[in-house]
Amino acid sequence: MKRLLILFLLAAAVPAQARDAAQTVNPFIGTLADFGQLSPAAVAPYGMVQLGPDTSPANHAGYDYAARTLLGFSHTRGVGVGCSGAGGDVRVSLGYAGTGPAWSIDKRREAAHAGYYTVGYGDGIIAAMTVTRGAGVIRFVLPRAGRIDLTVAFDQGYSRRHGAEWRAAPDGDLRASFSAGTVCDIGRYHLHSATRVSHAGKAMALRWAGTTGAAEATVEVRKGDVIEVRTGLSSVDPAAAAAVRDTELGTRSFAAIESANRAEWNHQLSRLTIDGTAEQQVLFTTALFRVMQSPVAITDPDGRFRGSDGVVARLKPGEQHYTSWALWDNYRTQLPLLALVDPARAGAIARSLVRLYQTGKQRWSTQTEPFLTVRTEHAGIALLDFRRRGIVDFDARAALDGMVAESATLARKTPDEQIEAAYDDWAIAELASDLGKAEVSRRFRAKALAYRPMWLETFATLGADADVVHARGLYQGTLAQYRWAPVFDLPWIAATLGSRFRPELDRFFADNLFNMTNQPDIHVPWLYAFAGDPVVARRIVNRYLREPVPHRYTNAGVRPETWVGRSFAPQPQGFADGMDDDAGTMSAWYVWSSIGRYPLVPGTPGFVTIAPPVRGATLYVPGTAPVRLVPTGNKTGS
Repeated sequence: MKRLLILFLLAAAVPAQARDAAQTVNPFIGTLADFGQLSPAAVAPYGMVQLGPDTSPANHAGYDYAARTLLGFSHTRGVGVGCSGAGGDVRVSLGYAGTGPAWSIDKRREAAHAGYYTVGYGDGIIAAMTVTRGAGVIRFVLPRAGRIDLTVAFDQGYSRRHGAEWRAAPDGDLRASFSAGTVCDIGRYHLHSATRVSHAGKAMALRWAGTTGAAEATVEVRKGDVIEVRTGLSSVDPAAAAAVRDTELGTRSFAAIESANRAEWNHQLSRLTIDGTAEQQVLFTTALFRVMQSPVAITDPDGRFRGSDGVVARLKPGEQHYTSWALWDNYRTQLPLLALVDPARAGAIARSLVRLYQTGKQRWSTQTEPFLTVRTEHAGIALLDFRRRGIVDFDARAALDGMVAESATLARKTPDEQIEAAYDDWAIAELASDLGKAEVSRRFRAKALAYRPMWLETFATLGADADVVHARGLYQGTLAQYRWAPVFDLPWIAATLGSRFRPELDRFFADNLFNMTNQPDIHVPWLYAFAGDPVVARRIVNRYLREPVPHRYTNAGVRPETWVGRSFAPQPQGFADGMDDDAGTMSAWYVWSSIGRYPLVPGTPGFVTIAPPVRGATLYVPGTAPVRLVPTGNKTGS
């Protein structure tokens, strides 16, 4: 294991200038145990298909870097999510007869970059995979002649399975429908697939057998033969999945598909670049790679998709519908970053959120989701933030109507629920004001600020339970951490604390009350910049960017023993222990911090800033001139 880690670090340290951006990405970062809950799966930007290995043991994304047993390759997974994850659909297992269904992994033959994964396993089989938005291809190279057992399972995954069935056409086209629990098993998602197998370059009319949940077939092979498994996914039906596969993959070779995917990743990753050390280049590019995987584009090439209400809709050509939400987490950092680097896509995401409101938006997920998803709180804040950052190509009035209707359903019992509902109400007031609806704005501003008496009673002076996770019903945090959560009302909080504001902030970090591993207080280092001291903000941010620090918390409580290590590192143990990436939230924090600016108050267009740790950063948005966010040669970079 030590030798593999040394090789891993050496590969990560190759200067970015010597490779293209897609190859600078190290998909193994954050794939060890509970240090990110990530996977090296092949994925396209914002793609449905995350095609990669399932191992035993596994993290929530089906894989663990330290595992030595391979179970197969599945086509979906959540991006750094919590609970037990979700996905693991359409698991393909292939091995010589009598050797499965678990095989040893040859870690020497394992490699990945953006959009591509390969591994050796078992008796020397080499599997390589790449993808498009809605389809994937696995290429197996067989080292010797013999009989191969092939299984495509639709009843395997990382969350509870609710149903699976398949049927095969005489020509071997394998089509299936299946459903499973979404992340945290709150709702259900329903998907469809279509799979074809080729042998030595020719489509096979396989005779599939097996159970209702898994199809099995056998193939006689010669030494050096190649078997390809090509699968399409759709939210609509199995025939639509076949159309996705045939349209997106077509008759192109594996190499052509991988090359096109790599080119698309290079295009997307080039939107924001830095001039930094080799380690900074790898971490930054990999973080941006993770950011650009959420939310997920589910519209078929013919414009159809199934909404969260279970109804099939059709969009005009060129339009896209997004889902797979984790808004409670990523409205803070990841969505504002997408607004900066890809405003056109952010507009499509905003229109998707408006459609979500119009079709019965729920706090978490429905029983009729078209894809695995998590939760949708604070969608209104995200929409306001998009609009105030210049993204106006969505129906803001329809958004406001949905936000107003949702307000009556918000939980308001515990202190954190009151703060979060107040933030949503503030967003309604702000958007209503922007749209000229003065009465709605006045009413919801008063409703938003009604949280203040609770804040004064609970947070103005902290008591003995200040450092107790879940105290007074809080969700995954402490009173000391949630104290700083009302970012929409920071001037009032600063005025209320008065001369105590800075000393209380100092104490928060001196007593190590800050939790970098979860979202409620990840903005707090930047409060120093808000308070007029960017130098201290930079020192704290850099510490969490680069240095081993003591991490005291899990989501359940204070650790019996503090875990000491880097929050972000170029290795499989890539995040702090217990820190999920949460659909790009933490990766986006790394990106923002690297360029020295932060969206402290989502819903307002500005940033707080510090001297950045990189030497230079440039934003490239198609159709506009490059913007130097950090002038090249920045002397504060180190």
